[in-house]
Amino acid sequence: QVQLVESGGGLVQAGGSLRLSCAASGRTFTSYGMAWFRQAPGKERAFVAAISWSGRSTYYSDSVKGRFTMSRDNAKNTVYLQMNSLKPEDTAVYYCAASRTVVAGTQVWDYDYWGQGTQVTVSS
Repeated sequence: QVQLVESGGGLVQAGGSLRLSCAASGRTFTSYGMAWFRQAPGKERAFVAAISWSGRSTYYSDSVKGRFTMSRDNAKNTVYLQMNSLKPEDTAVYYCAASRTVVAGTQVWDYDYWGQGTQVTVSS
């Protein structure tokens, strides 16, 4: 069982930056593939970024590639999402997710555990 707690969301102007954190419980954190998804009002939850168990490989959706960076610190059981050059269309609730079996999955059903989400609002 893994519990995920996101933090770091907030209100920022377009062009600004935010860093999201996701703290995970459990002693087997290094064996989970981790990802960030987001859900805007009236839209389905969508893949943003994923990271391998070691952290050496990362994967991004086309909409955030070059602007967002995902990383993980296995010693702290934490993953991060550094978001730069934010746009109003990045406004959403951002969710952290963990998978026991899939690395770099881009579908909601690839993931076994989810956090409660953190709101990111980008004003124009």
